[in-house]
This record gives sequence, structure tokens and C-alpha cells, in this order.
Amino acid sequence: MALSQHSSLSQQNNARTVGRRYQSLILMLIVTITLMGGVASRLVYLQLLQGERNRQLADDNRIRLIPRQPERGRILDRKGRTLAGSRLSHAVFLWPIANPKERWVEILPELSQILNIPLEEIQDRLEQAGYNSPVRVRVARSISPAQVTALAEFGQIFKGVQVEAEAVRNYPYGDLGAHVLGYTGEMNDEDLKARASEGYRLGDVIGQMGVEAAFESQLRGEWGGQQVEVDGIGQVLRVLEEKPTQAGEDVQLTIDLDLQRAVERALGNRKGAIVAMNPNNGEILAMVSRPTFDPNLFSTYITDAQWQQLQNQDFPFVNRALQGYPPASTFKIVTTTAAIESGAFPSETVLPTFPFIEVGGIQFWDWNRAGFGPLDFRGAMAWSSDTFFYQTALSMGEAPLIAWTKRYGFGQKTGIEIAGEEASGLVPDATWKKAELQEDWYAGDSVNMSIGQGYLQSSPLQVAVMFAVAANGGDRVKPHLLMGNQEAREWRQPLGISPATIGILQDGLRQVITGGTGQALNVPTLPPLAGKSGTAEDPPRLSHAWFGAYGPISKPEIVVVAFAENSGGGGGKVAAPMVRQVLETYFNGTVSTESAAPEEVISD
Repeated sequence: MALSQHSSLSQQNNARTVGRRYQSLILMLIVTITLMGGVASRLVYLQLLQGERNRQLADDNRIRLIPRQPERGRILDRKGRTLAGSRLSHAVFLWPIANPKERWVEILPELSQILNIPLEEIQDRLEQAGYNSPVRVRVARSISPAQVTALAEFGQIFKGVQVEAEAVRNYPYGDLGAHVLGYTGEMNDEDLKARASEGYRLGDVIGQMGVEAAFESQLRGEWGGQQVEVDGIGQVLRVLEEKPTQAGEDVQLTIDLDLQRAVERALGNRKGAIVAMNPNNGEILAMVSRPTFDPNLFSTYITDAQWQQLQNQDFPFVNRALQGYPPASTFKIVTTTAAIESGAFPSETVLPTFPFIEVGGIQFWDWNRAGFGPLDFRGAMAWSSDTFFYQTALSMGEAPLIAWTKRYGFGQKTGIEIAGEEASGLVPDATWKKAELQEDWYAGDSVNMSIGQGYLQSSPLQVAVMFAVAANGGDRVKPHLLMGNQEAREWRQPLGISPATIGILQDGLRQVITGGTGQALNVPTLPPLAGKSGTAEDPPRLSHAWFGAYGPISKPEIVVVAFAENSGGGGGKVAAPMVRQVLETYFNGTVSTESAAPEEVISD
């Protein structure tokens, strides 16, 4: 009985514990299945749904894009000599994605001290690229050997900082021809925004003025680069893909290096400009402007001290050969043409000259304050008589004078390739004066304009074009700097000047040299020349000095125009010796080591 009850109770207990031994296994199986399902679903999400993104993140962490800037094309003179080229230098690049932002905050102050670059500049460059960017960012150029060594010593600490050799723009003759050549520099934000569609990127170097800017598309070349695999500290393990750079094209100019040296020496440290040009085809043989700058400063990092020194000069980046000034008595070439071609004066006209002529109650004086007696057009040109040309302006009126001024090319750009830096100048007329000054055109305005004063503005290059008309027999040419610019070389516009008038111009300009205000060029070491002086008033400052000449008169092959800004002293005294020094180099190969000194001569 007792046994029976015990047996029944045992059976009940066994029933309640059936499967307990498998319970833990079942639970583990369920958990495992759940975990595996979660992992599997996560893998599906990561590999299928987010696979492309994650692969990109992985690649960004181990694959670096190393773009390589092409070597810029050279700028050559007409004989193939290098005026602008490249040199190897060391640059510092940052790989933004190599570090989190917090780590960059620690690295950059030390990097700033080594490079001697303001911390804010480096931070701005890095932030502009973005901390997750896989593309390197240049933060310094042309660093010193000591800086290269210092960065190498910090190589393990400065993860993401890399030093590499690169080509840097080099101007072997320093500031020689700076305004013609221009300079290069890294693009700023505005440049990048404006030219992003042309394939430019952050850190690109472009031409900023002169030939460098005008021929940017030829000089820049085509980018190349490498896709490389790197380790955890940014060291290259292997090159995955490589595209070679394509160097830019060379640009050959009409500039002659020897003559360029001559015009630079002749002008010296005076403010002003000298232009030398072939009067038959417009080739610019030399062009200088002062004050100037060394374009090498902008090929690397320019210091605050260097920039301040440039700012202390009088607008060193302005190319004065292309800016407008009163052309003074050189303009009497145009006045002579207008007076004769208008029919107001026969070619053999003789007029009395006076100490002054009174117009509208104002006395307009001759430059010598005495007059020169009776003169024809040739003599008036030789002695630069103001009162002679005042009379021609009063008789013919402003219309022919203004019309011929424009026909000679004044008041418009010449067409030279660096036109972005060229002023059009100004040919005033009644409409302009009424709009700008709310005044009518007076006879005194014509009088002033007849001797290249008043509101008239022209550049030394425009004045050179004017001289070329007389030199080549009556055609306007298009100045150009590119040796291969065939269109400009062949462009000649006949002005419709009669042979008789051309003969008077050429005779008068020759007499300037042989017995007038340009006798500084009447020397046996030079072939027969023709020219004209000019002195432009610029109160309350000193006057400007001008002189232009061409030669040989039998077959002219060069025009030289010298302009000295606020020099005082007169064109024949100050500017003519500069022209002579340039022509002595051109014709004789004479090399001067000093600037041309003023001479005591009869001078307008």
C-alpha cells in the first residue's frame, strides 16, 4: 500500500519534469538563432544595403588620391631663351582624412611653428577641403632644407603630413620684364568659384597677370596623379593606378632679352615706361614699367614683410606702358595730319609764332615763352612750337582733330594680348565733356588738345603705334607679344594719309633730331633717326617727359618711346637719352651698366 502510493507520486513528479533537461539547450538554440539572424541581417544591411558606402569609407582610409600638378610651360624670348620656367622645390601637403578633427587640432599648432605660417591660414585651408577629404591639400611651398628635416623628424607624430618635391615657377632674371611676364599664384576662393568648370581645384596655381594670365590655357598643362594604398600612418604601400601629367605648352614671345635688359637699364629707377616695337608688324621687342616687383616672390609664400615692402612703392603692379597720360607734344604728329588732311591748311603753310595766344580771355603760352618766328609744319615740329599748333586747332576746329585722333588708335585698346591690364585712354569731345563735366566744349579745349594736353589721355604703347604710322608710311599696326600671332603680325590698317602729308611728317620728325629738340640722338654712333619730344604738365606735380624715335629713316625697323612720370626736365633732356641708350644696344650691341642720365639740351 505504501509502495503503491510512492510509485504514483513518483510518476507525477516525472511527468512535470519531462523535457527540462532540454530546456537550456532549446533556449541556447533560440538565442543563437536570434543572434545569428541579427548578425546575418546586419551583414545584409552592411554588405548589400550599405555596402557601397562602407567600401568607400574603407577605401578612403587606406587609399589615397595623390594629384600631381603638371609642369607649367616655359615663356621664351624671340631667340628661345627662357624668361620663365620651373625649378624643383619642396611643398607640404595634408591628408585630411588621416586624422580626426581633434587630432588635427593638436598637430597644426606645431606645424605652424615649423613652417612659420599663421595657424589660421593652415586651418582655413584644411577646413575648406573638409576633414573627411581623401585628397591632399597643399599648405606650404618652397620650404627650406631645415624645415624639410624638421618635418622628417616629426614623421611618426605628424600623421597625415607629407613633404613632396614639386615644380615651382621660376623667373631666372628676377624682376626683368615683370609687367610683361606677370606672375603665378594659388587661386583664391573667388578664382576657384569662377573657374571650377574649367577643371581647376583647390591649391591650383594660375597666371595672375601679364603673359602668365593671358596664355593660361596654353601654359597650365594637364593634371595627372596616383591612386595609392597606404598603411595606418599614411606611408605608401603600393601604387594602384597612375596617370602621367602633361606639361604645358611653351609660349614664345616677340621680346628680345638683350633689348629688354637695355630698356630696363635706360629707365633705371625712375617711374615710367619704355616701349620698343617693330613699326612694320607690331612686334613688341621690349617693354618695361617702373616701379616693379620680383615675380618669384609669388611663386612661393610671400611674407608679410615682403608684401608691406611692395605696398610702400608707388603702385608697382601697374603697367605704366599701358596706362593713360597726356601725350604732350609727341601728339603734334596727329595735329599736323589733321590740319593738312582736313584741307584747312596747305602742306606748305607758314605761320607766325608768338609768346602766347589769347583765347577766351586766357593766355596760352609757347613753351619757350618767346615764340620762334615764322615756321612751316616741318619747323614747327622740329622746335615743337605750341603757338603754331594752337593756330591750326583754332582754324580747323575740334571735329577733324578728334576724328584723326581716333583714326590713329587713341581712345581704344591696341589689341595687345595682355589687354586686361590696358587702359583705353581718352579722346575727349563735346558729348563726353557735357556728360562728365556738365560743360560745353570751348575753343580752349581744342587749343589744349592740339599739343597733347587737356583731357586727352594716351598710353606709351598707343604713342608707339602713332610713331609707327609715320615710320611705315601711313599704316596703323597691332602691337602683339606672341611670336606666332600671325593675324596681328599681318594686320595693317591704312589711315588714308596722303603721301605729301607723310613726307612732311617724316621730314619734320627728322629735323627734330638734326636741329631741334631731339639733338641728343644726333650722334655718329647711330643711323639717321627721326623723333619727337614732349613735356606734359601735371600740376601740382612735376611734368612728365616723353620722347619717341624710329630708325633708320631709310627703312625703319624699330620705334622706341620713353616716358618718365613726373620727372620734370623736359622730353628732350630726360627721355631722349633713354631712347638713345636703347637704340645703341639695338643697332650696335652696346651694353650700358647705368641708367640714362639727363642732358643739358634745348628741350620741350
